[in-house]
Amino acid sequence: MTAEPVTSPKPPSTAQTPPTVRASLSPSRAADFKTCPLLYRFRSIDRLPERTTVEQARGTLVHAVLERLFDLPASDRTPASAGDLVAPQWDRLVTEQPELAAIFDGGEPAGPVEFLRSAAALLEGYFAVEDPTRLEPAERESLISAVVDDELLIRGYLDRLDVAPDGALRVVDYKTGGAPREAFEARALFQLKFYALVLWRTRGVVPKVLRLLYLRDAEVLDYTPDADELVRFERTVVALWRAIEQATARQDFRPRPSRLCDWCSHQALCPSFGGTPPPFPVALAAPDPLRDARSAPVAPGADE
Repeated sequence: MTAEPVTSPKPPSTAQTPPTVRASLSPSRAADFKTCPLLYRFRSIDRLPERTTVEQARGTLVHAVLERLFDLPASDRTPASAGDLVAPQWDRLVTEQPELAAIFDGGEPAGPVEFLRSAAALLEGYFAVEDPTRLEPAERESLISAVVDDELLIRGYLDRLDVAPDGALRVVDYKTGGAPREAFEARALFQLKFYALVLWRTRGVVPKVLRLLYLRDAEVLDYTPDADELVRFERTVVALWRAIEQATARQDFRPRPSRLCDWCSHQALCPSFGGTPPPFPVALAAPDPLRDARSAPVAPGADE
């Protein structure tokens, strides 16, 4: 499927968020519900704590380094410079998020030194697929949002947005996990289509390329959406939110077992594993429609 940048038949609005907006949804929380409604409940309604894994922390660190790399002059964006950013960026992250230091408390075989070395190795994968000296991103770690169906605010953080001289958009997402598997690839593309929809509705341009960079295996996956596809995707997102509202009203979030259960932090509370969910909250706090369902956005790399 190919398409040149397309002007939206629905002109983008520059107005402030309409007063009718009463909910927001991020690609991570939408993907949670698609994957397993009970997981959505645990994360977005019960807000159960989840310990950050070594893999998630490594992803957050690599994203931070790649964001800072583009602060350097183009000629200085070398593998050596990226490597030099690893330790300082980790120190900054731990200062801002002290809980990250706890990833080594669980008897993990990889200590801090090996952890930093493994992050540097992923950066080598990045340089195998891109030459940052030839790039000048328009936006990095940028929050974007749009209103759909007059009531739902969809929003998310872009890893990177590139804009060509002719105005064509390329959305780039860094993945620090392994080579794409079917389940993870579908989730990643869902996330990028979410971003593409927001950009189309706010800027009137369909992104020409949605790019996934798999750093561990130095692989690139490019996908080109078109306007008709994004119209269908918008309907899917709205239908998904209505399903979430219905499940909330009925207090009925059922587990959907899959191979992704192996990575779930809440098996002890899941009926599929002999557990019992906590009582449904009697009264949910009044939601802030301009915030995601969780109290804070998911850190870059945390979904991998």
